[in-house]
Amino acid sequence: MTGQHSTDRTQQIVVTVSYLACLVGSMIGVGVFGGTRIASAAGGALAPDATLLAPASAAFSVWTVVYAGLAGYTVLQWFPAPASADRQRRLRLPVAGTMLLNAAWILVVQAGWLWASVAVIGVLLALLSRVFVILVRTRPAGMLERVLVDGSLGLYFGWVCVATAANVAAALTASGFDGAGIDPDWWAVAVLAVVGAVGVVLAARSGGRIAVAVAIAWGLAWIAVARWDGAPQSGPTAVAAAATAVVVLGVAGALRLRAATRTVSAIP
Repeated sequence: MTGQHSTDRTQQIVVTVSYLACLVGSMIGVGVFGGTRIASAAGGALAPDATLLAPASAAFSVWTVVYAGLAGYTVLQWFPAPASADRQRRLRLPVAGTMLLNAAWILVVQAGWLWASVAVIGVLLALLSRVFVILVRTRPAGMLERVLVDGSLGLYFGWVCVATAANVAAALTASGFDGAGIDPDWWAVAVLAVVGAVGVVLAARSGGRIAVAVAIAWGLAWIAVARWDGAPQSGPTAVAAAATAVVVLGVAGALRLRAATRTVSAIP
């Protein structure tokens, strides 16, 4: 076995072990192994009714798709062609790192350390940003890789963008932050505007990557539902979240369509 092949094999094992750790962490997070469900952990600070930026419970079903996609990615990176591809060599360790951080976040929340969870999700977001740059700068080797790698990791990144905002809001609220004289509704609207701006920038930088935009819009839509139908109710937050979701999806779709049109027009 050559040195490069040995490195590839080591990285493949690291990815696989990291995915298993991530999977076990997710099971702890939903109470399979006796752990406290995330919505009830840390005194309920991350429950759907804890802050104006908390999504409705149904939003978290996105994790089923993300975990399934990560499982597919973990299997795919063992195949001979992806194993030796430069793109996969650049992706493996950062992706493994995100999976370990995912598990760490769940354990930290279970322990009730909300500000530590903010630090963990911040590092997770930074590492997923690095993964996103690699995806944008390289090309997938076929449709299977486009779906299992670009699609799954795009959903993962987009969702964490929204989850980070919700996590920070939860930590601030649990710490007694009262808005510094500014109405909570407008704090929420301002944060949603930032999330929307991030979604638009990511779409512009990636030529309209749909998976990222869909995950961001998904999270925003469920924030809108939670604030419209659930407690605490907030009309401004619900409207802002819904409008931001539409903008992010619309911009990504328009950029994607323009890119496809250019590709077709370039064909002789």
